[in-house]
Amino acid sequence: MNRRFSIAWWPVLAAASSFLIPWLWWKNRGFRREQALAAQQNQARLARAQLLNLPELERVEFTPLSEWARLDGFLGEPGVSYLLKSERGELVYDLGFGDQNGVFQHNSRQLGLAWRQAPLVVISHLHPDHMGGERAYRKKTVIFPQALGDTKDVECYLPAPAQEAGPRFTVAQGPMVLPGGIGTTGPLARRLFLMGWCEEQALLFRIKNKGLVVVTACTHPGIETVLTMASRLCSDPVHAIVGGMHFPLTESRLKKPGLQTIMVFGTGKPPWRRITDQDLDLAIAAINRAAPAKVFLSAHDTCDYALQRMSRELKAETEVLKAGASYRF
Repeated sequence: MNRRFSIAWWPVLAAASSFLIPWLWWKNRGFRREQALAAQQNQARLARAQLLNLPELERVEFTPLSEWARLDGFLGEPGVSYLLKSERGELVYDLGFGDQNGVFQHNSRQLGLAWRQAPLVVISHLHPDHMGGERAYRKKTVIFPQALGDTKDVECYLPAPAQEAGPRFTVAQGPMVLPGGIGTTGPLARRLFLMGWCEEQALLFRIKNKGLVVVTACTHPGIETVLTMASRLCSDPVHAIVGGMHFPLTESRLKKPGLQTIMVFGTGKPPWRRITDQDLDLAIAAINRAAPAKVFLSAHDTCDYALQRMSRELKAETEVLKAGASYRF
């Protein structure tokens, strides 16, 4: 298991302890209070949820444009962007790091994608690896990759308000059916210790004669909460679960010098607490209770150890998503 902080950081942390300890104590008070508030809000949202009028789709082709794992000839990154195509249209779920490192553009070109008018865009949550990069996160806006084409009139659905920069943004106030027949759970909350309040939305669609497909990004609110919301919105059995589960138990995909970044900032827990096997046990049990036929896991936020455990212990046929591959439902 990798150290979250290298030994080189220890003198820095020790020197800053007179500031860090009071700050962490103060931060923890707000964290515990807002943790409880997020749970209350999610319970209220679940109580209000009603069946969505999701149409049955004949087929959906699901292609990772950005992912950690990749096919030969494609680039990987610790962020995600997924293209969903059905007979009713196209949708891009998240933008990865956008143009920050060239991954989105390279992979789009490798796939032969050449949009003139951007398709519908849905942002799962407002973190840099989903909203177009670190600059987008600092500016509290969504930055669209150039490869998307003309984004002047693009429809973009967000889980929480962001600074507008021209495109037409809609904040999903709750569950809804989007253009093209794919639904959103609406925002579900989680209070992360260092990254603050997070609202995240997952996608839902129905496949004729198969059932419901649930697509997540990081599942910060917890997979049990997401699946409970999905069951309130659609009575079909779960056919497949797709996306990230955020289990950096032994290593972080995103690293800074001497720092396993996601193991510190991305767990949602205080920095003195780790994600554990017991946390993973709960997620595996929740997925097995939902009894999907297939699970497609994102490696962008989950370490190899957790992916291997899930592949062994999930009852569903399980596969790791790869940039450039196409998955058909």
